[in-house]
Amino acid sequence: MKLQNKVAIVTGAATGIGKAIATTMAAEGASVVIDYVGDATLANAAVQAIQTAGGKVVACQADVSNPAQVGQLIQKAIDSFGRLDILVNNAGLEYKHPFPEFPFELWQKIIAVDLTGPFLCAQAAAKAMILQGTGGRIINISSIHEDLPMPTNAPYCAAKGGLRMLMRTIAVELAPHKITVNNIGPGAIYTPIDADVQANPAMEAALMAEIPLGRWGKPEEVADLAVFLASDSASYCTGSTFFIDGGMLRQAGSL
Repeated sequence: MKLQNKVAIVTGAATGIGKAIATTMAAEGASVVIDYVGDATLANAAVQAIQTAGGKVVACQADVSNPAQVGQLIQKAIDSFGRLDILVNNAGLEYKHPFPEFPFELWQKIIAVDLTGPFLCAQAAAKAMILQGTGGRIINISSIHEDLPMPTNAPYCAAKGGLRMLMRTIAVELAPHKITVNNIGPGAIYTPIDADVQANPAMEAALMAEIPLGRWGKPEEVADLAVFLASDSASYCTGSTFFIDGGMLRQAGSL
């Protein structure tokens, strides 16, 4: 197992890509803390599924934009499993709206979760990892939109662009402590939230035309990349974004 005896926190892990990452990391031997907000039903279901498969997992409700709750999340991992080796900053949200009328309160909410959240979680995790003295892994789930503009999605793109430079900067600062920091930049990864696109043949065809490999990505494919970056195999990887987009970043807008 690639992550045997490691302890991981995955934020926003009750559904979608986060759930796939938590599930795959647990299958690779990691003890996992599933972070969620709101209703615990989906998080508890994810915990049950991982436990049924023989994995070690607990759930913790924590708003990643709240410093006190982030501290509680880190402590939950240490109290439950004795240490922290891996942080996956996956929690995120987006709202699409034309820029001239984009509501300020939505800008604040998106930046709080998508950029301030990773800052707070990475900072708290780094402190714990430095105290342990055995290094660690910080992995941010970013997006191709840290590079590629997306009209009507300005705050989300700004947050992901900021996350790129946050990652690059703290990768340099934390390297002496043997803590690596990398981003994963997914493209069109299919989760149930995309059902409306899949149900619209014209919309889905337009999307597929932007992707050289001509298909949706799978959450499990992102999870496999996260496992690699969390493993000893990636010990010399830091300060980079690893795009997983079927080539979309190279072709989008060129047709």
